[in-house]
Amino acid sequence: MGRDMNIYHNSHRNIYRNPFGAVEAGKKVEIFIEGEEGISVYVILKRDNNLREEIVMKRKKHGFVTTIDTENTIGIIEYSFKIVDKDKVFYYGNNEEELGGDGKVYYDKPIPYTITVYKIFSTPNWFKEGIVYHIFVDSFNRGKDFNLIDKKRNILIYGSSKDKPFYIKNNKGEIVRWNFYGGTLKGIGEKLKYIRSLGFTVIYLSPIFKASSPHRYDTGDYKKIDDILGCEEDFVDLCREAEVNGIKIVLDGVFSHTGADSIYFNKYGNFTTKGAYSSNNSPYYSWYTFKDSKDNYECWWGDKNLPNVRELEPSYMDFIIRDKDSVINKWMNLGTAGWRLDVADELPDEFIKELRIRIKENKRDGVLIGEVWEDASRKISYGVKRKYVLGEELDSVTNYVFRDMVIDFLTYNIDSYKFYRKSLSLKENYPEEFFSSLLNVIGSHDTERILTVFKNYNENNFRELLKLSSVIQLTFKGVPCVYYGDEVGLQGGLDPDNRRYYPFGEEDIEILDHYKKLLKIRNEYEVLRNGKIEFEDFNEDVLIIKRSFNNKKIYIIINRSSKDSYSMDILLELRELYSKGVLSYMKNSIGPLGFYIGEEK
Repeated sequence: MGRDMNIYHNSHRNIYRNPFGAVEAGKKVEIFIEGEEGISVYVILKRDNNLREEIVMKRKKHGFVTTIDTENTIGIIEYSFKIVDKDKVFYYGNNEEELGGDGKVYYDKPIPYTITVYKIFSTPNWFKEGIVYHIFVDSFNRGKDFNLIDKKRNILIYGSSKDKPFYIKNNKGEIVRWNFYGGTLKGIGEKLKYIRSLGFTVIYLSPIFKASSPHRYDTGDYKKIDDILGCEEDFVDLCREAEVNGIKIVLDGVFSHTGADSIYFNKYGNFTTKGAYSSNNSPYYSWYTFKDSKDNYECWWGDKNLPNVRELEPSYMDFIIRDKDSVINKWMNLGTAGWRLDVADELPDEFIKELRIRIKENKRDGVLIGEVWEDASRKISYGVKRKYVLGEELDSVTNYVFRDMVIDFLTYNIDSYKFYRKSLSLKENYPEEFFSSLLNVIGSHDTERILTVFKNYNENNFRELLKLSSVIQLTFKGVPCVYYGDEVGLQGGLDPDNRRYYPFGEEDIEILDHYKKLLKIRNEYEVLRNGKIEFEDFNEDVLIIKRSFNNKKIYIIINRSSKDSYSMDILLELRELYSKGVLSYMKNSIGPLGFYIGEEK
């Protein structure tokens, strides 16, 4: 692909595009395309202002060259090539998968390559070098003082922590009563030393504010801890004890909607406040959008329990961000180190930008992570090209693209070469600081448990596939994020089955020991936290990932085949850090479903 008519460009290689990847605004980018004499080549540019430029490229040995100036540009620059050969005109652009790298000849409307141009920024080292533990708070640990008497009305409590979660619905499919395990903040505090002993340095909590449901994405009061979880003092104690144990606390911010059962909306009359649902004189009425009646209001994805807010409404901006006692100020003053934004695609860029400013004013090393499921540099939501990665909004996003890549590789939906191409596409599109800070998930409260994914795929080898996925996750560039229970083999399908109670006393010790070894290696070797990442070709079944930093090199090798061993001379040059499936009688061979982590001798 790409060498048709002796024309060729590869955005992943410096000889064709220099520098590689995203660039700081003001830097120049040299573009080269191979091509024979006797033709004319133009580069077609399109900036975020939609102005189209067509620039003639200068002849250079074996091809044509030009320089793209990014001065006064923050955003995405698209480029493709127009080739004129006598009376014929054709084009050269990105491949149809839009992954960058090798391109393709087109006869009309080429798919453009893109360059991300950003304002320089930095992400705090504690996050960039950390390992995150994601806790779904209701399902983690009740704690020694567990007591739900008079904490919440009209709820059910699971009789046993071993009960599987379920919903009670009416004949319309609506949830009519919530079930709780009863996890608490004190319960998390009781496990801090254990969490730190495993190697985690950051805890990301699911929402903890007052709400009707156990997931608490239906906020009832942004300034109050949910009664079941404890009180404000418990939160302060948790943050303080976490800091003593070398752990930062990150909260889940749900700012695109509230609960219908909230102080602000008060649909069911459970609060003494004058809510927007009952009165257009409510101080919160302007937060919501009502249509022809009070029962016809905008809500999140059609869920009437989650009325949307108008994020740019000044009084809402004041309440969440600007006021001295704003939601952001309150909880950062009490100890949180940062925020993960729920459904960032639903939040306007202006809201996120101002939120970031306030977070950094509170704590220079505060962090802001967005829930984004796609390549955030190319995200378009509600017809608007988003500005998440350009240096003025997010520090990181939930890297579900990475999750898909890992699962697809291990379940034979893509091969190692496609895995490399997808990885390089992210590396190309994101600023280096952003790429180094991606929250690399392989499971969350919104996905099937990773062990269940592999069990559904292969009942014989699912535990080995989990191990391979965790090797990739904990050695890859970015910030690993482990969903509570994955490290002990907890299973579960989609919501709510992926939110089972932590299996204390019934952990899968083999899987736990595996995670302990990986977490220890991640924390011990700076090259895995800060090193650059490269890939080496071998065959379609074997991933070879190379991390390097300050003359140190670590190789990670993963063989997904369940039947084939592969002889690899590279193993002779490495000092083993951790391996499984390397044949003892032939040290340079990696066995079926084997992996190897080794340092260059």
